[in-house]
Amino acid sequence: MTGGTEMNNAWPQDVGILAMEIYFPAQFVDQAELESHDGVSSGKYTIGLGQTRMGFCTDREDINSLCLTVVNRLLEKTGTDYSQIGRLEVGTETLVDKSKSVKSVLMQLFADSGNTDLEGIDCTNACYGGTAALFNSVNWVESSAWDGRLALAVCGDIAVYAAGAARPSGGAGAVAMLVGPNAPLVLERGLRSSHMQHVYDFYKPDMSSEYPAVDAPLSIQCYLSSLDTCYARYRSKVASKDPKQQRVTLDTFNALLFHTPYCKLVQKSLARLALNDFVAEDKEARLAQDNLKQFADVQLDKTYFDRDVEKAFMAHSQKQFEAKTKPSLYCATNIGNMYTPSLYGGLVSHLVVNSAATLAGQRIALFSYGSGLASTFFSIRITEDTGRLDKLLAVLADVKTRLESRKKLSPADFVATLETREKAVHASPYTPCGPTDTMFPGTWYLQSIDDKHRRQYSRSEPAQQVNGH
Repeated sequence: MTGGTEMNNAWPQDVGILAMEIYFPAQFVDQAELESHDGVSSGKYTIGLGQTRMGFCTDREDINSLCLTVVNRLLEKTGTDYSQIGRLEVGTETLVDKSKSVKSVLMQLFADSGNTDLEGIDCTNACYGGTAALFNSVNWVESSAWDGRLALAVCGDIAVYAAGAARPSGGAGAVAMLVGPNAPLVLERGLRSSHMQHVYDFYKPDMSSEYPAVDAPLSIQCYLSSLDTCYARYRSKVASKDPKQQRVTLDTFNALLFHTPYCKLVQKSLARLALNDFVAEDKEARLAQDNLKQFADVQLDKTYFDRDVEKAFMAHSQKQFEAKTKPSLYCATNIGNMYTPSLYGGLVSHLVVNSAATLAGQRIALFSYGSGLASTFFSIRITEDTGRLDKLLAVLADVKTRLESRKKLSPADFVATLETREKAVHASPYTPCGPTDTMFPGTWYLQSIDDKHRRQYSRSEPAQQVNGH
Protein backbone atom coordinates (compact mmCIF):
# COMPACT_ATOMS: atom_id res chain seq x y z
CA MET A 1 0.00 0.00 0.00
CA THR A 2 1.33 3.41 -0.90
CA GLY A 3 0.63 6.96 0.19
CA GLY A 4 -1.85 9.37 -1.33
CA THR A 5 -1.27 11.83 -4.16
CA GLU A 6 -4.01 14.36 -3.41
CA MET A 7 -1.64 17.24 -2.70
CA ASN A 8 -3.75 20.20 -3.73
CA ASN A 9 -6.01 22.81 -2.16
CA ALA A 10 -9.01 20.46 -1.92
CA TRP A 11 -9.75 18.26 1.07
CA PRO A 12 -8.31 14.75 0.71
CA GLN A 13 -11.31 12.55 -0.02
CA ASP A 14 -12.66 9.79 2.22
CA VAL A 15 -10.03 10.06 4.95
CA GLY A 16 -10.18 7.23 7.43
CA ILE A 17 -8.94 3.73 8.18
CA LEU A 18 -7.37 1.95 5.21
CA ALA A 19 -6.47 -1.24 7.07
CA MET A 20 -6.48 -2.66 10.61
CA GLU A 21 -4.73 -5.40 12.52
CA ILE A 22 -5.34 -6.76 16.01
CA TYR A 23 -2.94 -8.65 18.24
CA PHE A 24 -3.78 -10.55 21.44
CA PRO A 25 -1.74 -12.96 23.59
CA ALA A 26 -1.64 -16.65 22.71
CA GLN A 27 -3.02 -17.80 26.07
CA PHE A 28 -6.24 -17.22 27.99
CA VAL A 29 -8.07 -18.25 31.14
CA ASP A 30 -11.66 -19.50 31.01
CA GLN A 31 -13.95 -17.22 33.02
CA ALA A 32 -16.23 -20.05 34.18
CA GLU A 33 -13.21 -21.91 35.54
CA LEU A 34 -12.01 -18.69 37.15
CA GLU A 35 -15.38 -18.35 38.92
CA SER A 36 -14.89 -21.79 40.46
CA HIS A 37 -11.27 -21.06 41.36
CA ASP A 38 -12.20 -17.75 43.01
CA GLY A 39 -15.07 -19.33 44.94
CA VAL A 40 -17.72 -16.97 43.57
CA SER A 41 -21.21 -17.88 42.41
CA SER A 42 -21.57 -19.47 38.99
CA GLY A 43 -22.31 -16.81 36.36
CA LYS A 44 -20.78 -13.91 38.28
CA TYR A 45 -18.18 -13.32 35.57
CA THR A 46 -19.79 -15.06 32.60
CA ILE A 47 -23.28 -13.59 33.01
CA GLY A 48 -22.82 -10.68 35.39
CA LEU A 49 -19.90 -9.25 33.38
CA GLY A 50 -20.70 -10.99 30.10
CA GLN A 51 -17.16 -12.36 29.78
CA THR A 52 -16.21 -15.79 28.39
CA ARG A 53 -12.41 -15.82 28.20
CA MET A 54 -9.65 -13.45 29.29
CA GLY A 55 -6.36 -13.07 27.47
CA PHE A 56 -3.25 -12.30 29.52
CA CYS A 57 0.47 -11.80 29.07
CA THR A 58 3.41 -13.60 30.60
CA ASP A 59 6.50 -11.64 31.63
CA ARG A 60 7.71 -12.09 28.03
CA GLU A 61 5.32 -9.39 26.79
CA ASP A 62 5.06 -5.71 27.66
CA ILE A 63 3.49 -2.70 25.96
CA ASN A 64 6.47 -2.29 23.63
CA SER A 65 6.36 -5.88 22.41
CA LEU A 66 2.59 -5.77 21.85
CA CYS A 67 2.92 -2.67 19.67
CA LEU A 68 5.98 -3.99 17.83
CA THR A 69 4.01 -7.09 16.92
CA VAL A 70 0.83 -5.40 15.74
CA VAL A 71 2.64 -2.77 13.64
CA ASN A 72 4.99 -5.34 12.10
CA ARG A 73 2.06 -7.61 11.21
CA LEU A 74 -0.08 -4.82 9.73
CA LEU A 75 2.63 -3.48 7.45
CA GLU A 76 3.66 -6.97 6.36
CA LYS A 77 0.11 -8.09 5.63
CA THR A 78 -0.73 -4.93 3.66
CA GLY A 79 2.57 -4.82 1.81
CA THR A 80 3.13 -1.26 3.01
CA ASP A 81 6.69 0.02 2.72
CA TYR A 82 8.00 1.63 5.93
CA SER A 83 9.06 4.67 3.92
CA GLN A 84 5.39 5.37 3.15
CA ILE A 85 4.56 6.16 6.81
CA GLY A 86 4.76 9.87 7.63
CA ARG A 87 3.11 9.88 11.05
CA LEU A 88 3.10 7.31 13.83
CA GLU A 89 1.27 7.85 17.09
CA VAL A 90 0.65 5.46 20.00
CA GLY A 91 -2.19 5.53 22.53
CA THR A 92 -1.56 3.61 25.74
CA GLU A 93 -1.85 3.82 29.53
CA THR A 94 0.57 0.94 30.12
CA LEU A 95 3.83 2.72 30.92
CA VAL A 96 7.18 1.01 31.39
CA ASP A 97 9.08 4.29 31.22
CA LYS A 98 8.09 7.78 32.36
CA SER A 99 10.14 9.46 29.62
CA LYS A 100 10.87 7.18 26.67
CA SER A 101 7.83 6.70 24.44
CA VAL A 102 6.54 3.47 22.93
CA LYS A 103 6.66 5.27 19.57
CA SER A 104 10.42 5.66 19.93
CA VAL A 105 10.77 1.91 20.54
CA LEU A 106 8.73 1.22 17.38
CA MET A 107 11.25 3.22 15.36
CA GLN A 108 13.52 0.15 15.29
CA LEU A 109 11.08 -1.32 12.77
CA PHE A 110 11.85 1.62 10.45
CA ALA A 111 15.65 1.42 10.73
CA ASP A 112 16.27 -0.60 7.56
CA SER A 113 14.09 1.74 5.49
CA GLY A 114 16.05 4.78 6.63
CA ASN A 115 12.76 6.55 7.39
CA THR A 116 13.15 8.71 10.48
CA ASP A 117 10.80 11.46 9.30
CA LEU A 118 7.70 10.46 11.24
CA GLU A 119 5.61 12.91 13.23
CA GLY A 120 3.62 11.87 16.31
CA ILE A 121 4.34 10.61 19.80
CA ASP A 122 2.44 8.80 22.61
CA CYS A 123 -0.99 9.83 23.94
CA THR A 124 -2.01 8.91 27.49
CA ASN A 125 -5.36 9.21 29.20
CA ALA A 126 -6.67 5.87 30.44
CA CYS A 127 -8.56 4.07 27.65
CA TYR A 128 -8.89 7.14 25.40
CA GLY A 129 -5.34 7.36 24.04
CA GLY A 130 -6.05 5.24 20.96
CA THR A 131 -8.89 7.53 19.93
CA ALA A 132 -6.63 10.57 20.34
CA ALA A 133 -4.01 8.87 18.15
CA LEU A 134 -6.62 8.09 15.48
CA PHE A 135 -8.06 11.61 15.48
CA ASN A 136 -4.59 13.16 15.34
CA SER A 137 -3.73 10.91 12.41
CA VAL A 138 -6.87 11.90 10.51
CA ASN A 139 -6.28 15.57 11.36
CA TRP A 140 -2.73 15.33 9.98
CA VAL A 141 -3.91 13.88 6.66
CA GLU A 142 -6.49 16.67 6.40
CA SER A 143 -3.99 19.43 7.34
CA SER A 144 -1.45 21.63 5.60
CA ALA A 145 1.28 19.52 7.23
CA TRP A 146 0.35 16.41 5.24
CA ASP A 147 3.09 15.31 2.84
CA GLY A 148 1.08 12.69 0.96
CA ARG A 149 2.18 9.70 3.03
CA LEU A 150 0.11 7.49 5.33
CA ALA A 151 -0.39 7.72 9.10
CA LEU A 152 -0.29 4.88 11.57
CA ALA A 153 -2.40 5.02 14.76
CA VAL A 154 -1.51 2.35 17.31
CA CYS A 155 -3.20 1.49 20.60
CA GLY A 156 -2.20 -1.19 23.06
CA ASP A 157 -2.47 -2.06 26.74
CA ILE A 158 -2.14 -4.78 29.34
CA ALA A 159 -5.11 -4.56 31.70
CA VAL A 160 -4.42 -6.29 35.00
CA TYR A 161 -5.96 -5.89 38.45
CA ALA A 162 -5.07 -6.92 41.95
CA ALA A 163 -6.72 -10.08 43.26
CA GLY A 164 -10.38 -9.38 43.94
CA ALA A 165 -13.62 -8.42 42.26
CA ALA A 166 -12.00 -6.40 39.44
CA ARG A 167 -9.48 -9.01 38.29
CA PRO A 168 -11.86 -10.84 35.85
CA SER A 169 -12.33 -7.58 33.92
CA GLY A 170 -8.72 -7.59 32.72
CA GLY A 171 -7.33 -8.40 29.28
CA ALA A 172 -4.55 -7.46 26.86
CA GLY A 173 -4.07 -6.59 23.22
CA ALA A 174 -3.13 -4.05 20.57
CA VAL A 175 -4.69 -2.61 17.41
CA ALA A 176 -2.92 -0.76 14.60
CA MET A 177 -4.76 1.33 12.02
CA LEU A 178 -3.37 2.60 8.73
CA VAL A 179 -4.89 6.03 8.02
CA GLY A 180 -5.13 7.91 4.72
CA PRO A 181 -7.43 9.06 1.91
CA ASN A 182 -9.73 6.85 -0.16
CA ALA A 183 -10.34 4.64 2.86
CA PRO A 184 -12.98 1.90 3.27
CA LEU A 185 -13.78 3.20 6.78
CA VAL A 186 -14.39 6.94 6.50
CA LEU A 187 -14.60 9.15 9.59
CA GLU A 188 -17.48 11.54 9.03
CA ARG A 189 -16.02 15.03 8.92
CA GLY A 190 -17.38 17.48 11.49
CA LEU A 191 -19.47 14.85 13.23
CA ARG A 192 -17.80 14.06 16.49
CA SER A 193 -18.56 15.41 19.94
CA SER A 194 -16.46 15.22 23.08
CA HIS A 195 -16.83 15.60 26.83
CA MET A 196 -13.82 16.16 29.09
CA GLN A 197 -13.92 16.47 32.88
CA HIS A 198 -11.68 16.28 35.96
CA VAL A 199 -12.62 13.27 38.09
CA TYR A 200 -10.91 10.44 39.97
CA ASP A 201 -12.92 7.40 38.84
CA PHE A 202 -9.98 5.23 37.71
CA TYR A 203 -6.32 6.22 37.94
CA LYS A 204 -2.83 4.82 38.49
CA PRO A 205 -0.99 6.89 41.11
CA ASP A 206 1.36 4.09 42.21
CA MET A 207 4.22 4.09 39.71
CA SER A 208 5.61 0.87 41.18
CA SER A 209 2.51 -1.16 40.32
CA GLU A 210 0.56 -2.14 37.20
CA TYR A 211 -2.68 -2.04 39.22
CA PRO A 212 -5.10 0.91 39.17
CA ALA A 213 -7.13 2.59 41.89
CA VAL A 214 -10.80 2.28 40.96
CA ASP A 215 -14.00 3.85 42.26
CA ALA A 216 -16.33 1.46 40.41
CA PRO A 217 -19.71 3.19 41.04
CA LEU A 218 -18.26 6.58 40.13
CA SER A 219 -16.63 5.15 37.02
CA ILE A 220 -19.94 3.72 35.79
CA GLN A 221 -21.71 7.01 36.44
CA CYS A 222 -18.98 8.96 34.63
CA TYR A 223 -19.14 6.59 31.65
CA LEU A 224 -22.93 6.85 31.31
CA SER A 225 -23.10 10.60 31.92
CA SER A 226 -20.37 11.15 29.33
CA LEU A 227 -22.34 9.04 26.88
CA ASP A 228 -25.43 11.18 27.53
CA THR A 229 -23.51 14.41 26.97
CA CYS A 230 -21.63 13.30 23.86
CA TYR A 231 -24.74 11.82 22.24
CA ALA A 232 -26.71 15.02 22.81
CA ARG A 233 -23.92 17.13 21.32
CA TYR A 234 -23.55 14.78 18.36
CA ARG A 235 -27.26 15.13 17.61
CA SER A 236 -26.92 18.91 17.80
CA LYS A 237 -24.00 18.91 15.36
CA VAL A 238 -25.92 16.76 12.89
CA ALA A 239 -28.90 19.11 13.16
CA SER A 240 -26.73 22.20 12.63
CA LYS A 241 -25.10 20.72 9.53
CA ASP A 242 -28.41 19.72 7.99
CA PRO A 243 -31.53 21.17 9.67
CA LYS A 244 -33.76 19.14 7.34
CA GLN A 245 -32.34 15.80 8.47
CA GLN A 246 -34.42 13.70 10.84
CA ARG A 247 -33.41 13.66 14.50
CA VAL A 248 -30.61 11.22 15.25
CA THR A 249 -31.79 8.05 17.04
CA LEU A 250 -30.61 4.47 17.31
CA ASP A 251 -32.32 3.92 13.96
CA THR A 252 -29.86 6.33 12.34
CA PHE A 253 -27.07 3.78 12.62
CA ASN A 254 -26.55 0.26 11.31
CA ALA A 255 -24.29 -0.51 14.27
CA LEU A 256 -23.34 1.09 17.58
CA LEU A 257 -19.97 0.30 19.16
CA PHE A 258 -18.73 1.19 22.64
CA HIS A 259 -15.60 1.17 24.73
CA THR A 260 -15.94 -2.14 26.58
CA PRO A 261 -14.68 -2.41 30.17
CA TYR A 262 -16.92 -5.49 30.30
CA CYS A 263 -19.62 -6.67 27.94
CA LYS A 264 -22.59 -6.16 30.25
CA LEU A 265 -21.86 -2.43 30.50
CA VAL A 266 -22.11 -2.19 26.72
CA GLN A 267 -25.63 -3.61 26.73
CA LYS A 268 -26.55 -1.09 29.42
CA SER A 269 -24.99 1.66 27.30
CA LEU A 270 -27.13 0.87 24.28
CA ALA A 271 -30.15 0.90 26.59
CA ARG A 272 -28.94 4.28 27.81
CA LEU A 273 -29.08 5.66 24.27
CA ALA A 274 -32.59 4.22 23.93
CA LEU A 275 -33.48 6.15 27.09
CA ASN A 276 -31.98 9.31 25.56
CA ASP A 277 -34.12 8.82 22.44
CA PHE A 278 -37.19 8.38 24.63
CA VAL A 279 -36.51 11.50 26.69
CA ALA A 280 -35.97 13.54 23.50
CA GLU A 281 -39.53 12.82 22.31
CA ASP A 282 -42.41 15.09 23.27
CA LYS A 283 -44.43 14.03 26.30
CA GLU A 284 -47.41 12.89 24.26
CA ALA A 285 -45.21 10.44 22.37
CA ARG A 286 -43.67 9.20 25.61
CA LEU A 287 -47.07 8.58 27.17
CA ALA A 288 -48.19 6.70 24.07
CA GLN A 289 -45.65 3.92 24.72
CA ASP A 290 -47.52 1.60 27.09
CA ASN A 291 -44.47 -0.31 28.30
CA LEU A 292 -42.51 2.89 29.08
CA LYS A 293 -45.12 5.55 29.92
CA GLN A 294 -44.38 5.28 33.65
CA PHE A 295 -41.02 6.91 32.85
CA ALA A 296 -42.52 9.87 30.95
CA ASP A 297 -41.17 12.41 33.44
CA VAL A 298 -37.80 10.77 34.05
CA GLN A 299 -34.68 12.97 34.28
CA LEU A 300 -31.48 11.53 32.80
CA ASP A 301 -29.19 12.63 35.62
CA LYS A 302 -31.37 10.87 38.21
CA THR A 303 -31.26 7.46 36.54
CA TYR A 304 -27.65 6.23 36.59
CA PHE A 305 -28.40 3.64 39.27
CA ASP A 306 -32.17 3.32 38.80
CA ARG A 307 -32.63 -0.41 38.30
CA ASP A 308 -36.25 -0.06 37.13
CA VAL A 309 -35.27 2.33 34.34
CA GLU A 310 -32.24 0.22 33.40
CA LYS A 311 -34.25 -3.01 33.25
CA ALA A 312 -37.09 -1.45 31.24
CA PHE A 313 -34.84 0.11 28.59
CA MET A 314 -32.61 -2.95 28.32
CA ALA A 315 -35.74 -4.94 27.49
CA HIS A 316 -36.97 -2.17 25.17
CA SER A 317 -33.67 -2.13 23.22
CA GLN A 318 -32.96 -5.87 23.30
CA LYS A 319 -33.57 -6.47 19.58
CA GLN A 320 -31.42 -3.50 18.62
CA PHE A 321 -28.66 -4.72 20.92
CA GLU A 322 -28.70 -8.17 19.32
CA ALA A 323 -28.60 -6.73 15.80
CA LYS A 324 -26.47 -3.60 16.13
CA THR A 325 -24.10 -4.03 19.08
CA LYS A 326 -23.67 -7.63 20.21
CA PRO A 327 -21.66 -8.62 17.10
CA SER A 328 -19.04 -6.03 18.11
CA LEU A 329 -18.42 -7.88 21.41
CA TYR A 330 -16.88 -10.95 19.75
CA CYS A 331 -13.30 -9.98 20.64
CA ALA A 332 -14.17 -8.43 24.01
CA THR A 333 -15.92 -11.50 25.40
CA ASN A 334 -13.00 -13.68 24.29
CA ILE A 335 -10.10 -11.38 25.21
CA GLY A 336 -11.40 -9.06 27.91
CA ASN A 337 -10.83 -5.34 28.39
CA MET A 338 -7.87 -4.19 26.29
CA TYR A 339 -8.15 -0.55 27.51
CA THR A 340 -7.15 1.71 24.57
CA PRO A 341 -7.77 -0.93 21.86
CA SER A 342 -11.12 -1.91 23.38
CA LEU A 343 -13.33 0.20 21.08
CA TYR A 344 -11.27 -0.71 18.03
CA GLY A 345 -11.38 -4.39 18.93
CA GLY A 346 -15.14 -3.84 18.74
CA LEU A 347 -14.73 -2.42 15.24
CA VAL A 348 -12.58 -5.40 14.25
CA SER A 349 -15.27 -7.72 15.66
CA HIS A 350 -18.02 -6.00 13.67
CA LEU A 351 -15.96 -6.42 10.51
CA VAL A 352 -15.09 -10.09 10.99
CA VAL A 353 -18.53 -11.39 12.01
CA ASN A 354 -20.42 -9.70 9.17
CA SER A 355 -20.18 -10.33 5.44
CA ALA A 356 -18.82 -7.74 3.01
CA ALA A 357 -22.27 -7.47 1.46
CA THR A 358 -23.79 -6.65 4.86
CA LEU A 359 -21.07 -4.14 5.75
CA ALA A 360 -21.06 -2.16 2.51
CA GLY A 361 -22.59 1.29 2.96
CA GLN A 362 -23.17 0.95 6.71
CA ARG A 363 -23.07 3.90 9.09
CA ILE A 364 -21.49 3.07 12.45
CA ALA A 365 -21.61 5.04 15.72
CA LEU A 366 -18.67 4.73 18.12
CA PHE A 367 -18.30 5.89 21.73
CA SER A 368 -14.83 6.18 23.21
CA TYR A 369 -14.27 6.65 26.95
CA GLY A 370 -11.18 7.03 29.10
CA SER A 371 -11.39 7.59 32.84
CA GLY A 372 -10.20 10.79 34.38
CA LEU A 373 -12.03 11.65 32.00
CA ALA A 374 -12.06 12.00 28.21
CA SER A 375 -14.84 10.82 25.88
CA THR A 376 -16.06 11.21 22.29
CA PHE A 377 -19.03 10.06 20.22
CA PHE A 378 -18.28 9.88 16.48
CA SER A 379 -19.34 8.05 13.35
CA ILE A 380 -17.84 6.10 10.46
CA ARG A 381 -19.25 5.26 7.05
CA ILE A 382 -18.22 2.02 5.38
CA THR A 383 -17.49 2.28 1.67
CA GLU A 384 -19.62 0.60 -0.96
CA ASP A 385 -16.46 0.10 -3.06
CA THR A 386 -15.99 -3.66 -2.91
CA GLY A 387 -12.32 -3.44 -3.85
CA ARG A 388 -11.45 -1.22 -0.89
CA LEU A 389 -13.62 -3.23 1.49
CA ASP A 390 -12.23 -6.60 0.40
CA LYS A 391 -8.66 -5.40 1.05
CA LEU A 392 -9.63 -4.28 4.54
CA LEU A 393 -11.31 -7.59 5.35
CA ALA A 394 -8.47 -9.69 3.91
CA VAL A 395 -6.08 -8.38 6.57
CA LEU A 396 -8.49 -9.49 9.30
CA ALA A 397 -9.36 -12.86 7.79
CA ASP A 398 -7.31 -14.81 10.36
CA VAL A 399 -8.76 -13.22 13.52
CA LYS A 400 -11.25 -15.99 14.29
CA THR A 401 -8.66 -18.70 13.65
CA ARG A 402 -6.13 -17.03 15.93
CA LEU A 403 -8.68 -16.60 18.72
CA GLU A 404 -9.62 -20.28 18.59
CA SER A 405 -6.00 -21.49 18.39
CA ARG A 406 -4.97 -19.89 21.70
CA LYS A 407 -3.90 -22.11 24.58
CA LYS A 408 -6.14 -22.34 27.62
CA LEU A 409 -4.27 -22.15 30.92
CA SER A 410 -5.68 -23.01 34.31
CA PRO A 411 -6.76 -20.32 36.80
CA ALA A 412 -3.84 -21.39 39.01
CA ASP A 413 -1.41 -20.79 36.13
CA PHE A 414 -3.09 -17.45 35.44
CA VAL A 415 -2.65 -16.32 39.05
CA ALA A 416 0.96 -17.54 39.09
CA THR A 417 1.67 -15.62 35.88
CA LEU A 418 0.34 -12.39 37.37
CA GLU A 419 2.41 -12.95 40.50
CA THR A 420 5.50 -13.28 38.31
CA ARG A 421 4.60 -10.05 36.52
CA GLU A 422 4.17 -8.26 39.88
CA LYS A 423 7.72 -9.14 40.89
CA ALA A 424 9.13 -8.13 37.51
CA VAL A 425 7.44 -4.72 37.07
CA HIS A 426 10.58 -2.68 37.78
CA ALA A 427 13.17 -5.44 38.14
CA SER A 428 16.62 -4.67 36.75
CA PRO A 429 18.51 -6.57 35.54
CA TYR A 430 15.87 -9.13 34.60
CA THR A 431 15.56 -12.10 32.27
CA PRO A 432 11.93 -13.16 31.60
CA CYS A 433 11.03 -16.78 32.29
CA GLY A 434 7.84 -17.11 30.21
CA PRO A 435 7.88 -19.51 27.25
CA THR A 436 8.38 -18.25 23.70
CA ASP A 437 7.57 -21.45 21.79
CA THR A 438 3.83 -21.10 22.50
CA MET A 439 3.59 -17.60 21.02
CA PHE A 440 1.94 -16.88 17.68
CA PRO A 441 4.39 -16.82 14.77
CA GLY A 442 5.98 -13.41 14.29
CA THR A 443 5.41 -12.24 17.87
CA TRP A 444 7.86 -9.78 19.38
CA TYR A 445 8.85 -10.53 22.97
CA LEU A 446 11.00 -9.16 25.77
CA GLN A 447 14.40 -10.82 25.72
CA SER A 448 16.06 -9.05 28.65
CA ILE A 449 16.32 -5.92 30.79
CA ASP A 450 19.83 -4.83 31.67
CA ASP A 451 21.07 -3.17 34.86
CA LYS A 452 20.24 0.25 33.40
CA HIS A 453 16.62 -0.76 32.69
CA ARG A 454 17.24 -0.93 28.92
CA ARG A 455 14.96 -3.43 27.22
CA GLN A 456 15.94 -5.75 24.37
CA TYR A 457 13.40 -7.50 22.13
CA SER A 458 13.41 -10.45 19.75
CA ARG A 459 10.84 -11.83 17.33
CA SER A 460 9.60 -15.38 16.99
CA GLU A 461 9.78 -16.95 13.56
CA PRO A 462 7.11 -15.40 11.29
CA ALA A 463 4.58 -17.53 9.48
CA GLN A 464 4.55 -17.57 5.70
CA GLN A 465 3.34 -14.18 4.57
CA VAL A 466 0.02 -13.67 2.83
CA ASN A 467 -0.34 -10.18 1.35
CA GLY A 468 -3.85 -8.91 2.02
CA HIS A 469 -3.39 -6.41 -0.78
